[in-house]
Amino acid sequence: MLDADQRTALCAWIGRTLEAGTVALDDARPLTGGSIQENWMLSCRVDGAPRGFVLRKDAAATIASSRSRAEEFRILRAAFAAGVRVPEPVGFCADPGVVGAPFALMGLVAGIGLGPRVVKDTSLGGDRAALAEQLGRELARTHGILRADGPGAVPAGDLAFLGAPEPEPALAEIRALRASLDGIGAARPALEWGLRWAELRAPPCPQPVLVHRDFRTGNYMVDAEGLTAILDWEFAGWGDPVQDIGWFCAACWRFGRPDLEAGGIAPRAAFYRGYEAESGRAIDPEAVHYWEVMAHLRWAVIALEQGHRHVSGQETSLELALTGRMVPELEAAILRETAPERWGAR
Repeated sequence: MLDADQRTALCAWIGRTLEAGTVALDDARPLTGGSIQENWMLSCRVDGAPRGFVLRKDAAATIASSRSRAEEFRILRAAFAAGVRVPEPVGFCADPGVVGAPFALMGLVAGIGLGPRVVKDTSLGGDRAALAEQLGRELARTHGILRADGPGAVPAGDLAFLGAPEPEPALAEIRALRASLDGIGAARPALEWGLRWAELRAPPCPQPVLVHRDFRTGNYMVDAEGLTAILDWEFAGWGDPVQDIGWFCAACWRFGRPDLEAGGIAPRAAFYRGYEAESGRAIDPEAVHYWEVMAHLRWAVIALEQGHRHVSGQETSLELALTGRMVPELEAAILRETAPERWGAR
């Protein structure tokens, strides 16, 4: 909750950022759905005209693979400039004295983002095949924001903090997941099995690109007509473009509709059609399967980290505790997909 001094400081900062004469804050309330960061909806009047914003700042505890809000804001700004459908980036405030922590401010976008509701409420999103195709196009545009110029090349300008891309993104991801498990002292034989399976089958990546790394149902907004915005860029970075396709189609992100392989909303053919049309690249189903297994591995590690935030006492939360309880189901899926009888297919 913002106290009176913080509300005054926030209005002053928004006024300076927008070069506005007057800013009044009529309402500020927390938004549900952000499991790692803290999001607030602000209802303001800027020079007398109503305007809505979303303020995004770190929660009390976070996870290792989540970027800082400053870096996430720069990526959002690059996506907006590239024509990806994202909320308008308004400004970033590094001064913790304004609301207690650095924060990013974005334009408010109408719509619903909660994954289970998007999947089950078919009055949302318009034609579902068209929605999946549109999402495929947006993902292809995301992968066009930044491409590796060559081994060791570091991007210039706002995205220089990304550094040079890893030449083998799959192996880099496996190293990061093992480091995360070690960081919280987790001993999970099923995940170690899956990581070894993935290590032995890591596909090459001819040209790493900027990937979203959390592009799934639950991280985009829809209204009755269709897509309104792609959200949550906190994990974005260099990677294999197929990684995002596998993450979107993975069974763990279909919210009770396993038959609709494109994020629980449509057959995957529609999603593939949009991606291939926008990118000009054909999708390799075998590579997607590999990254779907990796999606289960990564989500299991993140779920363990979320549970650890609660168990460690850093941030007591029933939601975090329940997220940690999802891991056995993810491990079972990994074991099914990597069972020896499937090895002959590769």
